[in-house]
Amino acid sequence: MLIVGLTGGIGSGKSAASDRFETLGVTVVDADVVAREVVEPGSSALGMIAKQFGTDVLHSDGEQKGALNRARLREIIFSDSNAKRWLETLLHPLIRSEIIRQLSQAESAYAILVSPLLFETKQSRLCTRTLLIDATEADQKIRAATRDNASEEDIGKIIAAQMPRKMKQERAHDIILNDGDLDHLNAMVDSQHEEYLKLAESK
Repeated sequence: MLIVGLTGGIGSGKSAASDRFETLGVTVVDADVVAREVVEPGSSALGMIAKQFGTDVLHSDGEQKGALNRARLREIIFSDSNAKRWLETLLHPLIRSEIIRQLSQAESAYAILVSPLLFETKQSRLCTRTLLIDATEADQKIRAATRDNASEEDIGKIIAAQMPRKMKQERAHDIILNDGDLDHLNAMVDSQHEEYLKLAESK
């Protein structure tokens, strides 16, 4: 099956593009959603995380009681490279296996794997082609700041921590420059969709 890996930096319009593909009837598997699913309450992975880092990485009350406290876990792994490595060693294979399982169940002509870290985590190896939703850093900052109610300085730090735009451009098979409004992006996604349908038919 033709599998297209869709990626893009913060504020690039990646989510809007994947939503459009879904509207067009394409099966979309989101790596971020899968990453949350593998650590749901009751999962063996969540139990191992709590055993490794202590129960303070779990919410202790309210509706989320027993669920992963992502903010606390993020604090731990950002300040300890060994902890980050341990977590990645645990989760990356689980996430990869679940992504493969969900992609294998796709019933559309081709499937989309959405991942902000498509190249960094080597999830691109699961894909036949890769599509970058590209945007200038200025546009990224404006969109992300508007959406997340964050400062441009904070958004800038996130952009700086991500794979450089030029490197993503060099690795992607296909690129959509999201430099207009939503209708403009949707039109470009529609065009790309037609190309992928032709590729899927020829496989």
